[in-house]
Amino acid sequence: MRLRRLALVCVSVSLVGACGLVPQGGGTERRTVTVWLMKDSASKDFLERFTEEFERTHGDLDLDIRIQEWTGIGEKVQAALETDATGATDGPDVIEVGNTQVPQYVEGGGLLDLTLESLRDWGMRDWLPGLAEPGRQRSTQYGIPWYAANRVVIYRKDLFQQAGIEAPPRTHEEWLTATEKLNSSGNQGIYLAGQDWYTLSGFIWDEGGDLAQEDGGTWRGTLDTPAALRGMDFYRRLQALGKGPVDADEEHPPQTGVFAEGRVAQIVAVPGLARAIVQQNPGLDGELGFFPVPGKSADRPGAVFTGGSDLVIPNNTDARDGAVAVVEALAGAKWNTELARTMNYVPNKTTLAQAVAGEEGVAAMAAGAAQGRATPSTPEWANVEADNPIKEYMTKALTGADPATEARRASRRITEALAVPFG
Repeated sequence: MRLRRLALVCVSVSLVGACGLVPQGGGTERRTVTVWLMKDSASKDFLERFTEEFERTHGDLDLDIRIQEWTGIGEKVQAALETDATGATDGPDVIEVGNTQVPQYVEGGGLLDLTLESLRDWGMRDWLPGLAEPGRQRSTQYGIPWYAANRVVIYRKDLFQQAGIEAPPRTHEEWLTATEKLNSSGNQGIYLAGQDWYTLSGFIWDEGGDLAQEDGGTWRGTLDTPAALRGMDFYRRLQALGKGPVDADEEHPPQTGVFAEGRVAQIVAVPGLARAIVQQNPGLDGELGFFPVPGKSADRPGAVFTGGSDLVIPNNTDARDGAVAVVEALAGAKWNTELARTMNYVPNKTTLAQAVAGEEGVAAMAAGAAQGRATPSTPEWANVEADNPIKEYMTKALTGADPATEARRASRRITEALAVPFG
C-alpha cells in the first residue's frame, strides 16, 4: 500500500456538500452520500470536477467527500463499519480502502455484497486481478477495483546503449544476459536488495507457486513447493548480478539513493520513484526508462505485486442506492481513466490500459498489472507481515543455506501466523 503514496499529485481536500435531507423545489428531498477517500489518491481538481458532474446527473444526490489520513485508518474504518445505521447519520456510505485490507473488513460482516452489481454491468471480467481478487471472498464481491500501481524496471538508457543492449529484455533469460553485460562495464547491472519479498513474490507466481494457499478453510505457507523454490532460484541468480545487501530490504538503504549515485543500471520499483532519483541526481534527467518486469516467456510480462485501492460500501449505510451510484461512477470507464491520467495510476481494467499508453512509466505498469497479484486473501496475512519470515528465508537462501530446508521452516512460520485470528 506504500505504492499509492507515489502519486505525482499530492493534494488534501475536503469537499463538503449539503448534510442530511434537504427539501428542494417541488418537495423533492435531496440525499447526501458521504464518501471517505484517502489523502493523495485524487487531486483537488479531479474531485471538484467529479462532484460537479455527479450532482448534476444525479439530481437528488449531494456528495460529501471527506479526505482521510492513512495513519490509523484501519481502526477508524472498523469503527465506522460496526456502528448501527440508526446512530450513524454522519458515517461513510462509500470508503476507499487498500486492496489488501478488504479481507479484514469482510471478516466482521461489515461490507455490502456487491456481486449482483458487479455481474450486471460493471465489467468485472476485465478487472485487474490484483485488485479484484482481494475484494472477493468465496465468490462474493465486496471490494470494487479503483486504481492500481505496481513495480516495473527503472533503467539507465545510456548504460544500456553503452553495453550494446538495443531493446529492454522480455524474458527471464534475456534479463539475466542483459544484466551480465551491464556488469561488464564496471557498473552494477542491477541493484536488488536481498529481502525484497514483493519482487520475489512475482517470480514465485511466474512459476505457478504462491506464498500461501487455502485448503478446506485452512491456510498454510507454500514457499517450499517446487514452483516457489524455482522462483527463489531465479531471484538468487538475478540478485547476484549486483551488490544489493542480502540482509536488508529495498528501503535500507533506500534504493533510490543508491541508484542516484550513478553506478547502477537497473532497479525494480514503481515508476514514480524516478522523480526522486532525478531530484537527487539532476544529471540523470532524460536518461531513465521503464519496462515491465520480464516474464518467463516473451508473450507476456512477469507477475507483479499489485498495490492500489478498492471501493467498498458499509452494510450500515442508509443511502445504499446513492452509494452504489457513486461507486459505479468512480469505477466506470470515464472517471477511472481520468483519474489514471491525472494521477499516473493504472486504470482498474485491462481494457483501459490504452488511456495511459502515452506515459512510458505508467504504460509499463499497466502491462505488468495485467499479470498482477496480491498477497493471500485472508485478514491473517497481516500477522505474517508483522514478523515477516519470508525476509529471513531470503537472506539465508542467498548466503548459502539450503533453500528447501529454509523454505520449509519459513512455510511453517507462515502457517502458524495464519492460524492466529487477526486483531
